[in-house]
Amino acid sequence: MEKFELIVPCHFGLEAVMKKEITNLGYEVSRVEDGRVTFLGDAGAVCRTNVFLRTTERVLLKVGEFRAETFEELFQATRAIPWEKYFPKDAKFWVAKASSIKSRLFSPSDIQSIMKKAMAERMKKAYGLSWFPEDGAAYPLRVFLYKDMVTVAIDTSGESLHKRGYRTLTSKAPITETLAAALLMLTPWKKDRILVDPFCGSGTFLIEAAMMAANMAPGMNREFLAEEWRNLIPRKYWYAAMDEANALVDHTVQPDLQGYDIDGDIIRAARANARAAGVGDMIHFQQRPVSGLSHPKKYGFLITNPPYGERLEDKKNLPELYRTLGERFAALDSWSAYVITAYEDMEKHFGRKADKNRKIYNGMMKTYFYQFQGPKPPARERREKGNE
Repeated sequence: MEKFELIVPCHFGLEAVMKKEITNLGYEVSRVEDGRVTFLGDAGAVCRTNVFLRTTERVLLKVGEFRAETFEELFQATRAIPWEKYFPKDAKFWVAKASSIKSRLFSPSDIQSIMKKAMAERMKKAYGLSWFPEDGAAYPLRVFLYKDMVTVAIDTSGESLHKRGYRTLTSKAPITETLAAALLMLTPWKKDRILVDPFCGSGTFLIEAAMMAANMAPGMNREFLAEEWRNLIPRKYWYAAMDEANALVDHTVQPDLQGYDIDGDIIRAARANARAAGVGDMIHFQQRPVSGLSHPKKYGFLITNPPYGERLEDKKNLPELYRTLGERFAALDSWSAYVITAYEDMEKHFGRKADKNRKIYNGMMKTYFYQFQGPKPPARERREKGNE
């Protein structure tokens, strides 16, 4: 079966997490760059990665890479790509997004229109047509220019993969599902360890954790654009990926996941989101302020996305909020804490310096993932947990 080069974008700073996910699915990574990972896979890989990958926004099928410093070079190199190999004659094709960094060609709209014209010229010759109805399946392109190198890829996912289908209600500053999953993967948390989010908002961290604990693939309950690409990806591969996903779900798992928020309406929304994700019975949500954070057991995990004062009037409350969070964490016995925030005085008010601190871009916002690592449970206790 033909192998494709597939590109998966990810949050800057989380490339290693993305790479590990891909290799765990059995695919060979060929390149790791800032914000994206490239790997080799067949038509079945397109289906499996869309269904199983937790930390990417989309899966792109790479169709070309070339250097272009002028619009004429862009036109000629685009026209040289064998579009007829990818597009049937009734395909709807266009450049959905073009981005340019440190390149002579920098106007997205001009790049989009010139490449569309070049594709149409190639398709006219290949199919012997003077115009295209474009009433068939959609094949949107994403184009990246970096230092005059042009990477051209077709988007197989359609709607962003962070849209799992469960989050209909959100809090004021929600964290995306893909970022929440990636941050969880950066921690040593496992399904047999306690996990608490004291600022749970719409429940994203806990829902993603529950899905991981139950081995539920994130793409089980949604559709993908490439399902309509009968010319490239036979339907049997989509059926096989979904059958594999369903067979792997563990309905017996009972993780200890707890979410708190001071806003009762937000807690109700989080419960609704968890039910929509199929994990409503795995998570305990409760209306509770951060000052009420406590737990009798040892060796738990705190992971949270607290407020960082997006609005000026909220900033004055941040020192007290982070001080309270730090005090409540200090009262927990042998716990670990993982906090993502853009608040730069976090450590000062939390009351201790993080063991590790990773810079992560959440969209265009620079945030920090502070990691306060507690002790591991004794080996005997870990063995007993594993045997339960």
